[in-house]
Amino acid sequence: MDGDALCSIGDLARLTGLTVKTIRFYSDRGIVPPTDRSPAGYRRYGIDAVARLDLVRTLRDLGLDLPTIRKVVDRELSLPEVAAAHAEALAVQIRTLRTRHAVLTAVARRGSTPEEMDLMHKLATLTEVERRRLIGDFLDTAFGGPDAAGFTGIMRSMTPELPGSPGTEQVEAWVELAELSQDTDFRAALHSMAQHHAAERARGDATGLRRDPAATVRAHVAPALTAGITPTSPQADPIVESVVTEYAHDIGHPDDLALRQRLLTLVETANDPRRQRYLELLAVINAWPPPDDPAPAFTWFTQALRARPRGTSDAAAPGRT
Repeated sequence: MDGDALCSIGDLARLTGLTVKTIRFYSDRGIVPPTDRSPAGYRRYGIDAVARLDLVRTLRDLGLDLPTIRKVVDRELSLPEVAAAHAEALAVQIRTLRTRHAVLTAVARRGSTPEEMDLMHKLATLTEVERRRLIGDFLDTAFGGPDAAGFTGIMRSMTPELPGSPGTEQVEAWVELAELSQDTDFRAALHSMAQHHAAERARGDATGLRRDPAATVRAHVAPALTAGITPTSPQADPIVESVVTEYAHDIGHPDDLALRQRLLTLVETANDPRRQRYLELLAVINAWPPPDDPAPAFTWFTQALRARPRGTSDAAAPGRT
């Protein structure tokens, strides 16, 4: 077929691989109009019809509707403009499908009730403003109050930032984290821990650098775990004494039964598995490296400290043996 020759609809079908019915359909809608008609009234097409049909087929495969395709082939709309708009529409559809997939996967894995599934769907489809409001309320409840200014950094580090096009795992993690943030017992536990930290700051020297007791425990206990030292063995004595000594120095309180009980409460609160799970989910949502699990160190130390409830001040007090 040369550049000036016209072909029948059957010839055009053989050249493009489309059916006569399909070409007639596009022709009737003005997308690939005939160049001329034969004396008998049959449609005749020029060589440009082949290129138009190839473009139409590609655009249809990409999901564009016929009115938009006609505007593209007639150059009423530029292809880049249409591609950009369609790509954004597809991105929205992909986000919606990922959300649905995440909710259905979670429902199947948990064996959720219809009520639980409805809650998960609502949490998964919150807008960014609604998500920030929900998490803001959770963090304000946990760390708010007169001492909230002292926890600004912690609150910022515990804020999830779900990306505009999240993966399925991120959506699943967000749903679980959002549910966890509504756990009233978890909120109360975090609030208690925050109050405990605030009281420790007020009791100690607020002008100096303060070490996090939980971090101190992990640093001292890690070698013991590696060495296989049991928490009730004599080899654990110097480890416990080192942690307690640092803690007593930081808060300006003698090493006695009350101090060890406060330290025990602090470590047990920090060892709440819900807190660790929150941090794990946060890492998935924010695409951070997974956090280390402090549970082995905290569990080891609580057992070791329970086995040594009396401090050096208790042993030195008059009348005590």
